[in-house]
Amino acid sequence: MKMNKMATELSSNAYPGRGIVIGKSADGTQAVTAYFIMGRSENSRNRVFVEDGEGIRTQAFDPSKLTDPSLIIYAPVRVLGNKTIVTNGDQTDTIYEGMDIQLSFEQSLRSREFEPDAPNYTPRISGIMHIENGSYNYAMSILKSNNGNPDACNRYTFAYENPVAGEGHFIHTYMHDGNPLPSFEGEPKLVEINEDIDTFTNTLWNNLNADNKVSLFVRYIDIATGKCETRIVNARG
Repeated sequence: MKMNKMATELSSNAYPGRGIVIGKSADGTQAVTAYFIMGRSENSRNRVFVEDGEGIRTQAFDPSKLTDPSLIIYAPVRVLGNKTIVTNGDQTDTIYEGMDIQLSFEQSLRSREFEPDAPNYTPRISGIMHIENGSYNYAMSILKSNNGNPDACNRYTFAYENPVAGEGHFIHTYMHDGNPLPSFEGEPKLVEINEDIDTFTNTLWNNLNADNKVSLFVRYIDIATGKCETRIVNARG
């Protein structure tokens, strides 16, 4: 599979929608994840990321302009013991609650499907990172309509054991801008992760479309100690 640069992936796509990156730092010591949101409507753009315990949540930048919170206010990141969950919707809670009663990542998502936002039927994308005793693996999922047909849900899970240093995978909701928005296709893209947290954060933020970017979350977790560093960037506030 071709190795892609995140700068190129983002700068060449005006509207990938919401995106998740998970991988390992070039020196092999850090588990890496990033999550970004974009928006075309005022309601979607009226958001910021804020810290919430060990995770984050979205909240309205201007509460007076919030018209429909159902698909835009949620916790994208939650931590369950040695697992970090990253998603583009309230399925974060579904995964957390499922895994808390010993369901697998995939089993936890069986009760969910794509978002009910016709005609886009935005895919639900999710990731899980597991760090234990110096080992690290991760998995990613996408739940999407069957080529825009809401009567059928296609479910894909991709698992990565013992990930290679300097490599990650990138999945996002839309192939590109459009009306309706075309859902992501194929397996997560192989991407290069060869930067420290601040450089990686700047690379992502600076290459997201300036008109559509809303918020960015980046976290590096030391695989040996579990200690983490987090960066949050918001277009507003």
